[in-house]
Amino acid sequence: MEITWLGRTCFRIKGREGVVITDPCPPESGYKLTKLDGDVVTMSRRDDPAFSYRQAVRAEAKLLDTPGEFEVGGILVTGVALKRTDGVRNLAFVIEMDGIKVAHLGIPQGVGPQVAVDDLKGVDILLLPVGGTNSLTPAAAADIMNAIDARVAIPMNYKTAFETADVDPLERFLKETGAKPEPQAKFQITRSQLPAELTMVVLDPKA
Repeated sequence: MEITWLGRTCFRIKGREGVVITDPCPPESGYKLTKLDGDVVTMSRRDDPAFSYRQAVRAEAKLLDTPGEFEVGGILVTGVALKRTDGVRNLAFVIEMDGIKVAHLGIPQGVGPQVAVDDLKGVDILLLPVGGTNSLTPAAAADIMNAIDARVAIPMNYKTAFETADVDPLERFLKETGAKPEPQAKFQITRSQLPAELTMVVLDPKA
């Protein structure tokens, strides 16, 4: 499996069974997505144009933006509704390819662990927002990361040189966790290579 961060909450997750694109972001985000090839595109916030730029992904990709269980060409995807106290609609998606489960939290609530942790237990890789403002504060993100207890955690939705939104820098989250990972261009992993203990991976946005 190969995971590339494209900015905000948008990732390209490539496995033997195909390619999943999550939450494509618009040009106003500061990230300029070209026409992306994908078999599946997931949208955790279909009503929020800041996270649902469908035009960035080729029309042939299967759009998933509702709760439920789906199978697209051998890719298994489960959408889980995450309640927010402000009533804003948000879904987490669990994507299973190559024997690896990846959980993408979307943009859940910002100040407490309202995330449906029980529904996300047993995932191998966790993609979680850490920049506060419109989502999890760095402290809440660290709490949820520890509660879900994945093997690998990859932060998203934080301030970069490209990001136009007012979100916190990654350093605040890393201070909460004590981790000091070196950023990398992409993350490649097989089932047998998954670490025994929670490992933080930081990706540079492909902008």
